[in-house]
Amino acid sequence: MSHPTKFGDRRGSIAAAVTVVLLLVGGALVGKAYSGTQSPPQPPAAQSAPSSAASASSSPGTTLSPSSSATTSTPASTSEFGPIMPPSSPISLAIPSIGVNTKGIVDLKLDKNGKLEAPQDFQKAGWYANGPTPGEFGPAVIGAHVDSKSGPAVFYRLGSLKKGAQVSVVRKDGSTARFVIDRVARYPKNAFPTATVYGDTNGRAELRLITCGGAFDQSTGHYVDNIVAFAHLIR
Repeated sequence: MSHPTKFGDRRGSIAAAVTVVLLLVGGALVGKAYSGTQSPPQPPAAQSAPSSAASASSSPGTTLSPSSSATTSTPASTSEFGPIMPPSSPISLAIPSIGVNTKGIVDLKLDKNGKLEAPQDFQKAGWYANGPTPGEFGPAVIGAHVDSKSGPAVFYRLGSLKKGAQVSVVRKDGSTARFVIDRVARYPKNAFPTATVYGDTNGRAELRLITCGGAFDQSTGHYVDNIVAFAHLIR
């Protein structure tokens, strides 16, 4: 697969983000041999994906408080499609409802085989650095491991995330991008809905949180599905 080009005009480069799904589906967001008695929470399997996330008018009015690492908060501009923020790379991620609070988000790029690299540290999340930054127009992508040989990893509980849960991404410029979860679904890696996950966001700034899920295949050492949480930027 060809290497996606760096987003120059990010607002006009949604097609480039679509190619990323093929990388994540084949990539390894887990290298499990965890012998715990409980499996990671699993959302319902999705045979087909609904259209884009809920409309901006359904966004809850409440927001999270900024992370302590954010000293300022830059207001997002508002278009007819919802708030949009200027580019700034993510540095931390918080999802209070499932106990995620991880700092030092790493950049994820493509390996020599054209697959998205997984974070080397099982306790860190990674951001696809050739895509939109969280808060920009388009689908920003953050991925993390579900578990490891030693136990649960960052996105162990991603499958239990509920609609309406809030996600806070602190960015390098000191601002905080706040998202609300629209839905969470599980897809077979061999039948991943590329267009739904990485396609047109209908003019909105959105976020995709991705990890592995479903049954664990002992023969390959990987889970057979991907869990995807869909979210959109709120004020």
